[in-house]
Amino acid sequence: MNIKEQSVGLDMRNEAVDLITKLNVKEENIATAVRGAIDVPFETSGGNARYSDVVIPFRRKEERAENYEKVQPKPVYEFFKRFFDIVLSMLASIVMLIPVLIIAVIIMIKDPGNPFYIHTRVGKDHKPIKILKLRSMKIGADRLEDMLTPEQLEEYRREYKLRDDPRLIGWKKPGDGSKCFGARIRQWSLDELLQIPYNILIKNDLRLVGPRPIMEDELLENYTPEQQEILLSIKPGLTGYWQAYARNDATYVDGKRQQMELWYAQNRSLWLDTKIIFATVAAVLRKSGV
Repeated sequence: MNIKEQSVGLDMRNEAVDLITKLNVKEENIATAVRGAIDVPFETSGGNARYSDVVIPFRRKEERAENYEKVQPKPVYEFFKRFFDIVLSMLASIVMLIPVLIIAVIIMIKDPGNPFYIHTRVGKDHKPIKILKLRSMKIGADRLEDMLTPEQLEEYRREYKLRDDPRLIGWKKPGDGSKCFGARIRQWSLDELLQIPYNILIKNDLRLVGPRPIMEDELLENYTPEQQEILLSIKPGLTGYWQAYARNDATYVDGKRQQMELWYAQNRSLWLDTKIIFATVAAVLRKSGV
């Protein structure tokens, strides 16, 4: 499909959303029909596949996430979700044991110190959780003022991540943030592997799929109290809707990242979780990380 054909497809989708709005049809009744829109990528001028800026398929772009209704409990869904989390996590833990040990040794050789890293994030119902990771950053990476330039510090405080992070293991010069050892670990999501046996299987404070676990400051700065209640009504995940579909194309600044996380909390289902898992695998194979 060429660019012109993709543009026509997006225009038709927007016209359909406008028609639905005029007919005043409830979004719950069209969920199945419209959900497929999230799976249709288009090509940017650089040739990289990304997703439409309509990251909330059931809402017009100008609507704000504050309009979301309270998250409804889904006990049957939660039961089966936990069941699959246990089964898949046990299988994954067995397969990844040796690779994790090898990566840990390489980390200690390249940047001597503990290869494991624990970071506090906000979990369900605002409870703090300890996320276990393989270390992809140099020792002392938490001392932001010492390791970042004023411009980098501003970027980090805005999005809580850097596109070219000098704190990564192996970073020596600008541009290494996409090819150094620490960057490779992140691109393949290897730093997240320990969360499968520890946080998902043993601690049960993380799910395979859910909103990304974030820091307290990150939560307070980017979500209203009402949005926080929605976001923290479910457990965070190893991967999620925002991470799998639009990680670098939806930010806190434009508000789309918040919209995607909140939309997932209200529309979660086993089918959606399955699509997110497959989209995550595709993102990892593209080396875009999750």
